[in-house]
Amino acid sequence: MQEKKIMDDIKAGDEQAMQKVICRYSRLLWSIVGAVLSQVGTAEDMEECVADVFIDLWEHPQKYEESRGGLKGWLSVIARNKAIDRYRQKTKIQTIPLEETVLAEMGMEPESEKEEGLRGALAKLTEEEKEILLRRYVYQQKPKEMAVALALSVKQVENRLYRIKAKMRKQMEQEG
Repeated sequence: MQEKKIMDDIKAGDEQAMQKVICRYSRLLWSIVGAVLSQVGTAEDMEECVADVFIDLWEHPQKYEESRGGLKGWLSVIARNKAIDRYRQKTKIQTIPLEETVLAEMGMEPESEKEEGLRGALAKLTEEEKEILLRRYVYQQKPKEMAVALALSVKQVENRLYRIKAKMRKQMEQEG
């Protein structure tokens, strides 16, 4: 009931109601955004994401539908999505191909036979699988951080990492 009153006040343009929401949920949103951007974003990036969530709420309070869940959950989803968008924006700038980065992590020399097998195995991965590898081995994210960023459980992240590596190993054995 209290959330409904606060949202009605925000829709009416009440800045004090908005201030209450900011005070109540800032720490939560910072932790969500921080988990996604900790390896690639700056404090300013995180601050902008959190601020963007509150700006969206202030400018478009009608987007919140009480019937679909609580305000806390709704703001959390928006924060996560904004952080993921920022993450993708930041990582798009990287110019080193995934293959070279994984090769360096594995201590392989470029142009070796294993490199060709690895390149072939990487090329057959889905975008989601590549993102999981990037987060783990390039950006050194821990499975717990990856779980928050990808909206998965830690166990799901660990299982997917295991399956991706097994898939790549099998692919490399078939080609080599």
